[in-house]
Amino acid sequence: MPALIPPPLSLYVHLPWCVRKCPYCDFNSHQAKGELPFDAYIDALVRDLDQDLPLVWGRVVHSVFFGGGTPSLFPAEAIDRFLQQASARLRFAPNAEVTLETNPGTTEHGRFDGYRAAGVNRLSFGIQTFNDDALKRLGRIHDSAEAERAVKMAQDAGFDNFNIDLMYALPGQTLAAAEHDLERAFALQPAHLSHYQLTLEPNTVFFARPPQGIPDEDSAWDMQEHCQALLAQAGFDQYEVSAYARPGRQSAHNLNYWRFGDYLGIGAGAHGKISSGAEQNVRRRWKLKHPQAYMDAAGSPASFGGDDIIAADRLPFEYMLNLLRLHEGFSLRDFQSRTGLPAAAIDVPLQQALQRGWLERVGGGHDHGHGCDDHGCAGADGHDHGGLLRPTELGRRFTNDVVELFLGE
Repeated sequence: MPALIPPPLSLYVHLPWCVRKCPYCDFNSHQAKGELPFDAYIDALVRDLDQDLPLVWGRVVHSVFFGGGTPSLFPAEAIDRFLQQASARLRFAPNAEVTLETNPGTTEHGRFDGYRAAGVNRLSFGIQTFNDDALKRLGRIHDSAEAERAVKMAQDAGFDNFNIDLMYALPGQTLAAAEHDLERAFALQPAHLSHYQLTLEPNTVFFARPPQGIPDEDSAWDMQEHCQALLAQAGFDQYEVSAYARPGRQSAHNLNYWRFGDYLGIGAGAHGKISSGAEQNVRRRWKLKHPQAYMDAAGSPASFGGDDIIAADRLPFEYMLNLLRLHEGFSLRDFQSRTGLPAAAIDVPLQQALQRGWLERVGGGHDHGHGCDDHGCAGADGHDHGGLLRPTELGRRFTNDVVELFLGE
């Protein structure tokens, strides 16, 4: 049997409050009422981290991501205090990527300087669209001018590594409007763009009361193809289903997720995934969703929303659910080291995917998972780049169908 080898480790920190809950949002976010308990919440995060530390003793953290909610509601002093406490307890890699999500409607002059001084070196702007009418329909609290102003303020503070979130197939949106959004984004010179379709998720206002004028499936597909071509022309490489980056500017944190890497999940509703070489298993642990319940229980097992070992027969599906989002593909050697399972565990669904033209073999010929040490298959980042299997263009159109092949009985 192959050995499960713990992969790179990241840290995810969930800051759960926002000014107003957007009607399409299914994340664990809670509308702020009154003054937020910033200090108490940071204290709870530190207790939470202390509790999870035994899962990752001695391991290096390669990236940190503050997600939400709206993390930019938190003052820079609070972010700084948490990072100082975390770096006293964990080994941070030199030049570790530290991302903070920000809503243009919550940024203040001078705050970006503080975030940068605290150690944040990457920002993610939740802009969604530069069309003011569409922003109102989406329930956003900013307009397009505020969005552009926030990005320029961040650039003035020294940030050149930032992402812009854009959605397409919005209510009433035309192909020309989707193109205009990209042109406005390009003018701001982001290093990274997330470009994804508006979907109506369960337990959202839009799911209960769908807005009028959402483009049909064919129109949405036309928008996707047209925008992908525009992004490529502008120098953005598509490396994941909805992620595009300039050379060398992929999100290290999200790449680690999609490569089935490990991450500690700290904060209300945060999910973590940790591999144990000693116990040869993969654990998922998540925390209580409600901020007050989480703060009351943080640092004790009562804060867990769940704490499970992933069953061996579930691991192929979990692995493919992430890896098949990436254009780079995967190797059988990588599958073995991340799951501890033999390559034979996925032989049947793999052959089905190859026969249907959903996956293809690429280079090397070492896809059997053996002998790669002699051929230099492992890259400098520890990710196995030899003997790849990757989604075809057809496979990328039917990602969910490909992944379902690996569910097993």
